[in-house]
Amino acid sequence: MPHPPGAMPAPLTDPDSSLTPLHGESFARDPYTVYDRLREYGALAPVELAPGVSALLVTDYRAALSLLHDSRTWAKDPRPWQETALGASQVRPMLEWRASVLFNDGDTHRRYRGAVVDSLERIEPHVLRDHVCQVADDLVARFGARGEADLIGEYARVLPLLVFNRMFGLSDASSGRLVRGLASMMEGRTPEEAAAGKAEFDAYVAELIAEKKRQRGEDITSCFLHHPANLDDEEVREQLVMCLGAGNEPTGNLIGSSLARMLSDSRYYSTLTAGSLTPRDAIHDVLQNEPPMSNFSPHYARHGVLFHGTWVPEGQLVLVSYAAANTQHGRTAIGEQGQLDHSVGGAHLAWGAGVHACPAQRPALLIATTAIERLTAWLADLELTVAPGDLTWRHGPFHRALTRLPVRFTPTALDSTGATTWMTTSS
Repeated sequence: MPHPPGAMPAPLTDPDSSLTPLHGESFARDPYTVYDRLREYGALAPVELAPGVSALLVTDYRAALSLLHDSRTWAKDPRPWQETALGASQVRPMLEWRASVLFNDGDTHRRYRGAVVDSLERIEPHVLRDHVCQVADDLVARFGARGEADLIGEYARVLPLLVFNRMFGLSDASSGRLVRGLASMMEGRTPEEAAAGKAEFDAYVAELIAEKKRQRGEDITSCFLHHPANLDDEEVREQLVMCLGAGNEPTGNLIGSSLARMLSDSRYYSTLTAGSLTPRDAIHDVLQNEPPMSNFSPHYARHGVLFHGTWVPEGQLVLVSYAAANTQHGRTAIGEQGQLDHSVGGAHLAWGAGVHACPAQRPALLIATTAIERLTAWLADLELTVAPGDLTWRHGPFHRALTRLPVRFTPTALDSTGATTWMTTSS
């Protein structure tokens, strides 16, 4: 489609414009200042995801919602774009085409999504809650007697992995490989590091499939293998990659950031079991103001289109900034009565929208809520050992994730029988 008469070219095509990096220490430290600057371009802005990889980023809420609901204009298949624009970048594992629900359209997408939704619906909420409680108890037992912990590395990032391991049919012992692989894929600082993470993650999933072919179980992997959609081995592998990656990383980030909210604001607690705001409030606060996946939902223009004042050429990569869109009119406030005021930011896009909206919202919320409630039931006097402003964030264009959440608390240990009755140790 030719450039329409009188329309302004996208900033990305303007030789006088520069690309704003969504990577590095400065962006990780304060992305919201970056989003404010990007809004000066309008609804879309030119950004750099990694050296040599550019995109247009949607920062406007209405524009984001419009794009996410318009599959006639926007495609999910990146193959025409990646052949010329992606190269051997560190963001390649997150953007390159896979035979999964994330990167396909039309009938293929519906077939994959049907298998994913059916498999996730097999998870009984009470069973999932039991898994979370068991994993939470085991993790707290590992550090409870010390009286101090890093709630990111020792709890928030590990708990979803162990829970998903069980749901997908692997033992707790295999979770370390999943942690390493996902971390390198999400925030690899070199192409080699990101590729190594992808290789470790793919090997993990391949072994999972092989195990479930040998011995079918009551788990999601077995459901994929025997689903009426008749997924082949590659398709099973890619749905598992999508579910594990899209489920673990954002859920861990959600738990960590929500705990940070609770530990940084006295309106959540005097002790963590006696406050006016709840873990559910903290979770909603994070989803609205600091979504765990800040920038993603890659789409590609099927044809040249004038979109909210910006000309987008055919095949152009466009990402949605859930974080920028959610906070376009300011951050959600906490009112005088200690309740979250949702009128500032309105509805959030942390789960996406349209036909590609996250299919695992309910299990993710159940995992995050139960994980926080269980932790704070055991350790009611948690407090940060650093100032909230000194917390640091992991690098990367796609996620918003704390590096550490150091805390102290009254040392706590299992009783002598090894039961789940807890007692306070002497200091």
